[in-house]
Amino acid sequence: GILVGTGASRGVRGDAVVTAGVFVTTLWNLRCFLNPSEVSGEAPKHTEPLVVLVWDWPSKQVPNVSGDICHELYGITGCWLTTERQLLDQADVVVFPHTRLQPGRDRLPKERPPGQNWVWVSLESPSNTKALVGWNQTFNWVMTYRRDSDIFIPYGKLVPNRSATVNIPTKTNLVSWVISNYHRTQKRAEVYRNLSRYLHVNIYGKANKKPLCKDCLLPTTSKSKFYLAFENSIHQDYITEKLWRNSMMASTVPVVLGPPRANYEQFIPADSFIHVDDFGSLAELATFLKTMNSSRYRQFFAWQKRYSVKLYTDWRERICTICTAYPSLPRGHVYPNLESWFNT
Repeated sequence: GILVGTGASRGVRGDAVVTAGVFVTTLWNLRCFLNPSEVSGEAPKHTEPLVVLVWDWPSKQVPNVSGDICHELYGITGCWLTTERQLLDQADVVVFPHTRLQPGRDRLPKERPPGQNWVWVSLESPSNTKALVGWNQTFNWVMTYRRDSDIFIPYGKLVPNRSATVNIPTKTNLVSWVISNYHRTQKRAEVYRNLSRYLHVNIYGKANKKPLCKDCLLPTTSKSKFYLAFENSIHQDYITEKLWRNSMMASTVPVVLGPPRANYEQFIPADSFIHVDDFGSLAELATFLKTMNSSRYRQFFAWQKRYSVKLYTDWRERICTICTAYPSLPRGHVYPNLESWFNT
């Protein structure tokens, strides 16, 4: 990670180059002295700041990443983010969001410096991820919502909170659902159609021509006793902001459709949600929701005594976590077939 400009090509006298060479050697010896693990053959501890180059920013708005933002915003030290592609040779890690990869390989760097690791990033489910075929033997690490990723980036999580208190807002209706993309063929659309034969669902969002502004979402869903946290596709660990933000942050009880109950229980307490699969029929589910008494209802909020919801929304925070994970990530590994990894 030491940068030296050899001045010789610019007509500087040769002794300047020798001096630079001695300087580098001295630095290197000093580094080995200060960091004996490198000499003794253990994995090197990374002492300089890690340089993380984001080849294309994942979202349309590119935020300011100058300065030591990982430290300033998230308390993660020794981590420098950049979007400047001319720093490719100095980057320890290069981040490639899948949404920006679509056009194909010719826009990627032609070669990678030794020791540099490439990360494939996706928050979408396999059902909504196209064109994975061309990416064999390309990426060293994967960074997704899946718990078995090299770098795990969930949509949200529960964090222990000693001063937490139970807060259940006043409820004015039974069930709500916010939906922007309604496709009749999706499982969630079919479940909604059948459920709505037995109870009224208040629908918001673009699909129903009732879009909610960013700050109107939680006040709206919090008025419902239950929220349909229905995922757009069913995959292991694919549990999105529909659970974390739209229902748990809003203090409404999530009725979930997604991976099996056991998978949800790896993220949230078993008594904090209702799973569509808990019932033999949607008629039974509807009866359960409509006839629930207030003390049974309150039990669903026991988690609030111990936890609060942490929602991940800023890509800067997600990318800074690469530095936290870096020391324990596998070295010299390449995903031979990205598609088969992601689709299993």
